[in-house]
Amino acid sequence: MTAPNRVPLSVLDLATVREGHGSADALRGTIEIAKTADELGYARFWVAEHHNMPAVASTSPPVLIGAVAANTRQIRVGSGGVMLPNHMPFVVAEQFALLEALYPDRIDLGIGRAPGTDQATAAALRGVSPYLTVEQFPEHLQTLLGLLGDERVPEPPRLKATPAAETFPEVWMLGSSTYGAQVAAALGLPFCYAYHFAMSSDVDGALRLYRDGFQPSPRYPRPHAMVSASVIAAETTEEAQYLAGPSRIMALSLRTGRLGPMVSPETAARAELSDLDRAMLESLPGTQYAGTAEEVVAGLDALVQRTGADELILAGSAYDPATRQESLARIAKVWGL
Repeated sequence: MTAPNRVPLSVLDLATVREGHGSADALRGTIEIAKTADELGYARFWVAEHHNMPAVASTSPPVLIGAVAANTRQIRVGSGGVMLPNHMPFVVAEQFALLEALYPDRIDLGIGRAPGTDQATAAALRGVSPYLTVEQFPEHLQTLLGLLGDERVPEPPRLKATPAAETFPEVWMLGSSTYGAQVAAALGLPFCYAYHFAMSSDVDGALRLYRDGFQPSPRYPRPHAMVSASVIAAETTEEAQYLAGPSRIMALSLRTGRLGPMVSPETAARAELSDLDRAMLESLPGTQYAGTAEEVVAGLDALVQRTGADELILAGSAYDPATRQESLARIAKVWGL
């Protein structure tokens, strides 16, 4: 149980690939982080969808969700998110109906509108199908909802995602702009805002639009907003800043097109950066809250107070999965999980 006046905490993971290690090691690390989050009392464990990125092994959320759910006991497991323009709705519905049947009342389906990759990779995923476009996102989302038991949307003729569903996954709308907030409000879905992308983003405006425009639905009579933040907690502020170095270099690499596996804290600390790189690094989120557990929790408390978030989900890539596990344990203790 969470402490009084503290919202539930969840975890978002990318299965980060680090220097000198392979994809299998990254995926094993994600499973170990999930097991720790489960034991500590975190509410959800979500994995992202990214493609053709040297530092991210989380390419197929349904596959990774199955592995994580099999290795945990009670934590909800889901996607943060599935990028719907990359997939036909029926395929996504079948995958998540199957996961829900295997792990009832534990599966979340977070849906995103962005491609989660570059244009060339998106084309490789979608082929030349005229049915997989961003413009068709609203139609495909409603089709998906119908296939997953939404009472307001009829199932497509002659299609069933699973022969006899007993429960359905919890469907979330994700976004880092006002578009996702408006879609979630119109459809009466819970909404997760990707604040960890950039602290300068209009999280306040997006959540205001979401709450003001929310249309109650049979499953969600009230708006429910979750906000992400990237964190690392360590014994000292200096150690946390040191451990956050790789995530900041990774954010810089992403923006400058110099992609590669995550570097170690030692390499990040020795990195030779141009004046332009240093200026850009100042404006990038990397890790938003890096400090002692008390300092990180103070920042998260302020974020909840500012946004009115009903939940928080903690991102934050670290070079060593053990660093992430220790960070989550420190935060859980101070938060009161």
